Amino acid sequence: MQIIDNKALLLVTRKADQIKALIPRSEILARNGDQAQVLVNWAEDECRILRNLRIKNLPSPILGRYQWPGVFTPFAHQRETAAFMATHNRCLVLSEAGVGKSASAAWAADYLMTKGQVRRVLIVCPVSIMDTAWRADLFRTVMHRTVGIATGSRERREQIVNGDYEFVIINYDGVPIVQNAIHTARFDLIVCDEASNLKNVSTRRWKAVAALIRPDTRLWLMTGTPAAQSPVDAYGLAKLINPDAVPQFESRFRDQVMVKVSRYRWISRPEAQAVVHNLLQPAIRFTKAECLDLPDLLYTTREVPLTAQQIKFYEQIRKTMVATAAGEQITAVNAAGLLNKLLQVSAASTYSTERGVVDFDATPRIQELLDVIAQTSQKVIVFIAYRHVLERVQSELVKANVSNVAINGSTPEKLRATYIKQFQNEDDPKVILLIPQAAAHGVTLTRADTVVWWGPVASVELYLQGNARAHRAGQRHPVTVVRLQGSSVERRMYALLDGKVDMHQGLVDLYKQEIA
Repeated sequence: MQIIDNKALLLVTRKADQIKALIPRSEILARNGDQAQVLVNWAEDECRILRNLRIKNLPSPILGRYQWPGVFTPFAHQRETAAFMATHNRCLVLSEAGVGKSASAAWAADYLMTKGQVRRVLIVCPVSIMDTAWRADLFRTVMHRTVGIATGSRERREQIVNGDYEFVIINYDGVPIVQNAIHTARFDLIVCDEASNLKNVSTRRWKAVAALIRPDTRLWLMTGTPAAQSPVDAYGLAKLINPDAVPQFESRFRDQVMVKVSRYRWISRPEAQAVVHNLLQPAIRFTKAECLDLPDLLYTTREVPLTAQQIKFYEQIRKTMVATAAGEQITAVNAAGLLNKLLQVSAASTYSTERGVVDFDATPRIQELLDVIAQTSQKVIVFIAYRHVLERVQSELVKANVSNVAINGSTPEKLRATYIKQFQNEDDPKVILLIPQAAAHGVTLTRADTVVWWGPVASVELYLQGNARAHRAGQRHPVTVVRLQGSSVERRMYALLDGKVDMHQGLVDLYKQEIA
């Protein structure tokens, strides 16, 4: 196969007559027995027909005709992913977290826009990555396009959906709220990120998204874990991508991939993996280990809103800070104390004056952590600054059947060594929970390729050393650092950490920023 003048494909095939009959912009040049040379216009529609005829190794036109705008050059695997998406109306991107799927989708969508095949794109994703991941990636890759985030009240969401934004970002639970407006707006392309949110067809989320899909709607589903807990998890995704290939009812699909061994227990059939693989097609997947062009250390931030209870106490403490600032000189000592209170509330537990513990609802942050763990194929390190919060998180992981161990300042040395050895050498535990001061130095945890910060720390050294537990000699995969944030003080502290500024050097300035 040759590309001629960046305009046509020259093929040698036995299917020349079929190609000529199906593709008007094609020409048979010469015959040699049952094979023939065929010149075919190199465009998306023609490539789609050739693919349906099982012509293999077709290069996507995006690879030769697209300028790849943005502030950075795409990696080879991102180009291949974008090419795959651009030539498939419906497909799955099953690549691991941290390989740049959102940028690939942005470039592919922009390319189709330049060809007049897509006018508007709806991006459906969790709340935590609407701004920090998606809007940021769109601004870095296709900054010439308009972007709106549909959040807030129904009226505000509808205003964004009905506006003239080329990309509209909305969270999964927001889709049912403005489903009619989205349907009327007629988006040409729907991108569902972390599509494992759509595994259950009985949920409001799945039904709302499914109702938006018309025969001509392009649909790209992105998830690194299509069947993390069970082969049955693939049913919801397959029913969106290949509705005619799956049974009408989930129970029949479950019988295809699972066998009942007791009243409450089902196990996977031997052929389950092959069945799921065939149903989740067309699909493309890259692991971080395969992406040799990736940097060794990747950073991503997830925005997790504070609960109403947290916001109430957070604002009470801020008012105390304002009053203190008005009545006396602020020193690093009292600035540190009050800022630490804000961090404690953000982390979901704070200490009263009597050293009692006040717990706040931390459901959004817990769920975000569980999502990160589920999307990670290797192991996970979670740094939590406060012991009581660490114990709460460990309890939640146990409830979710996530194998884990925890190390804090009072963990005996012998037990600490046992936990680290288990984490490094055995399949379980999947997660290790750490107090930064207790295990940020000198410990090797290279079985993990993901480091999660439940919240920021006040020391650049602890932050960098914590990340280095996984990002060090012996690591075979790029390491992803995930920062969870929900309050303004957390955002400011992460920004200082990014600039390698130790908070202890600027507590008074940070204090004044917070009360401004």
